[in-house]
Amino acid sequence: MANGQWYPAEWPDRIRALAAGTLTPVTPKRAATVMLLKDTGTGPAVHMLRRRASMAFAAGAYAYPGGGVDPRDDEHHVGWAGPTRAWWAERLGVDETAAQAIVCAAVRETYEEAGVLLAGPTPDSVVGDTTGPDWEADRAALVARDLSFAEFLDRRGLVLRSDLLGAWTRWITPEFEARRYDTWFFVAALPEGQRTRNASTEADRTVWIRPAEAAASYDKGELLMMPPTIATLRQLTAYGTAAEALASAPDRDLTPVLAQARLEGDEIVLAWPGHDEFTKHIPTGGAPA
Repeated sequence: MANGQWYPAEWPDRIRALAAGTLTPVTPKRAATVMLLKDTGTGPAVHMLRRRASMAFAAGAYAYPGGGVDPRDDEHHVGWAGPTRAWWAERLGVDETAAQAIVCAAVRETYEEAGVLLAGPTPDSVVGDTTGPDWEADRAALVARDLSFAEFLDRRGLVLRSDLLGAWTRWITPEFEARRYDTWFFVAALPEGQRTRNASTEADRTVWIRPAEAAASYDKGELLMMPPTIATLRQLTAYGTAAEALASAPDRDLTPVLAQARLEGDEIVLAWPGHDEFTKHIPTGGAPA
């Protein structure tokens, strides 16, 4: 491949089946992912992890910390600071219950996979070092779903700092994919006193890397990424600090990006609206061009 675009071998057959009406799309699961930034002498760096080769979805691809919504994030009242649930509902284009769940997923998954917690004992404070054994025990319980995020916050007397997040973009996995996610991408700055670590069982490597450097490595075919990952990296290159990126988030368009596959003559054209670089032309009997 000319670049590092993630392209599963089974996609052409699944696209043809969708076009023929023999494939029924699965309902996407709600998910959230966070582009965690920290300032360096040459601009902000973003925290990325490489998914293990054994993973069923996007194996070997670089991504951000994130994952699916825990149903309990809908059901339990969560200690909350920052913009209200109603504000987030309008921003994310969902109802208040779903908005809470999506924001909770963003904060919880960042803690589960990177050890960074966007929460504090008061609405204007944030926790410091979270690497002690007692913190690790709670993190493991969250991962195992033995502990809900609401229970975790309540036990520690913390409130979720929704003001530390900015909603950036929204991508929905193509209809022909076997595993589908409706994913909201957020941006956040690494809180002072905290540090990232590879806490995820799904990743074999983590890096802090400048968006422009990561994008250049993708272009050379050195780093494998899914379309939304490289698209957001390119968007982040415009900002000189983490604060600048976070400040720009409220003005960003959250219209979902969903790949479209259409038949044109003897080929299938796969395209992501607004992102021409990912367009693929797939001969009806061959590999993508």
